[in-house]
Amino acid sequence: MIMKFLRLGAIALASFLGLATAASADPAPGRIMRYGRIFAVNVCGDSQLPGRARCFAKAVTDARGTILDGKPDLTSRTTPAGYGAPDLRSAYAITASGSATYTIAIVDAFGYPNAEADLKTYRAQFGLPPCTTSNGCFRKVNQTGGKTYPRTNVGWAQETALDLQMASAMCPNCHLLLVEATSDLLGNLSAAANYAASHANAVSNSYGGSEGGTATFERRYNHPGVAITVSSGDSGFGVQFPASSPHVTAVGGTSLLRASNARGWTETVWNGAGSGCSAVYPKPSWQHDALCARRAVADVSAVADPNTGVAVFGPMTVRRSGWMVFGGTSVAAPLIAGIYGVHGGPATYGADPYANATALNDVTAGANGSCGGTYLCSGAAGYDGPSGLGTPIGPTAF
Repeated sequence: MIMKFLRLGAIALASFLGLATAASADPAPGRIMRYGRIFAVNVCGDSQLPGRARCFAKAVTDARGTILDGKPDLTSRTTPAGYGAPDLRSAYAITASGSATYTIAIVDAFGYPNAEADLKTYRAQFGLPPCTTSNGCFRKVNQTGGKTYPRTNVGWAQETALDLQMASAMCPNCHLLLVEATSDLLGNLSAAANYAASHANAVSNSYGGSEGGTATFERRYNHPGVAITVSSGDSGFGVQFPASSPHVTAVGGTSLLRASNARGWTETVWNGAGSGCSAVYPKPSWQHDALCARRAVADVSAVADPNTGVAVFGPMTVRRSGWMVFGGTSVAAPLIAGIYGVHGGPATYGADPYANATALNDVTAGANGSCGGTYLCSGAAGYDGPSGLGTPIGPTAF
């Protein structure tokens, strides 16, 4: 296994991210995992019970599972740890800011009372225009569009902060609609996604569960013209729903590093990105890979490795917000939704990248597991499972 679970150990070597430890009253909900030089936890826990989903956000921690404090220290670091909005826009050649006529919906479970306030801090830090209730840019509803919100869950609130901020980084002028599902039951999350798709141009979903018994929910992700992005997973080779729906854009993950090449960046497959062949759903007409008789995952990808994680301002505990660093394909799905927003216009399910593959960076190295050495779990020229067709070169592919 590339990933190794740890219970005890030394403090993580986090010099790349420039992190400092900070005490938290909220214990890490998932097992402590090691990814290369750093440690991380699944903020929504590790369990995936039938009929339920978990989010795919991974918070960078020390070896004891304490989320690391990524705030500027005004001496060695004057910006938050992790990649900020300017870095991500540079990496994916995003220069436009989108339009207020385009709405990106974020679907997550449970409540997040400080969503608007934490988003304000993130956007101010990186020079993005305010997105508030008062100026009409930000709106929050429950899964039926009402104002009675679910109970708060810190892990899912951290996921929501990540999602709102990644969409903001890519499309700062887009409006944002946060739809809070009552719980992590796929029935509730799919109902929230269904509502979101009727009130937005793009819908980001950074969660998943097993495919079994999901046929009842799949139709709720079928919305012609709406770009519905879904994280492919964060446990390596294997398929998750709703990423396996033929009506969504399944988003895999990469490791993103600065480089001295013309692009200024380089990417390889992140070893945690989900991929593979659906056991349930048919292959959409635009997919032509040879090894999957049914739907292949993923379609495209973006940064997801906690080693090359992103800066997020969100709830470190139920009472306190702060700067953290996150990875997981939960980073990639809202980032791609934001790029759909920059491009604007209707989407043709997940087909658009296949018609515009030259506008994607091909990711040809790295692997996320063992599948006989095939492209289903290894980076390859052209299409491969973990990174799909590749990562954005501007918004043209979307």
